[in-house]
Amino acid sequence: MNDNRIVAADATSTQTDAAVQPLPFKQAHFLHSGIGGAAAGKKNRTWKNLKQIISLERTLPWQLNDPSYFNIDAPPSCRPSKKYSDISGLPANYTDPQSKLRFSTIEEFSYIRMLPTDVITGYLALRKATSIVS
Repeated sequence: MNDNRIVAADATSTQTDAAVQPLPFKQAHFLHSGIGGAAAGKKNRTWKNLKQIISLERTLPWQLNDPSYFNIDAPPSCRPSKKYSDISGLPANYTDPQSKLRFSTIEEFSYIRMLPTDVITGYLALRKATSIVS
């Protein structure tokens, strides 16, 4: 009987500990801009969701070349492009020196060496690479 009381006391102490500790993803000092604070006497801004923002932007006089949520034209990246295997689509670290096909495993390399030249040319055309097969 005493064991049950001890277990019940332990359960209530862990519940109070969990209730006191703030959640890790919440900021303890966050204050919504519409609740009190420095903006209490001023007109509060209304928060809009994405659908409201997009419909508002459609009504504005935009030019065709202006960036928007629907078309984002970014300058070319300075980072080197990632290379993927022509056979499996996995990230490729190797290139066959004869056929110029990219591969990621030994099995793919042996498969590439057995391919006829017209199939190799087709793979290179899919990648839009120059077809140099010797």
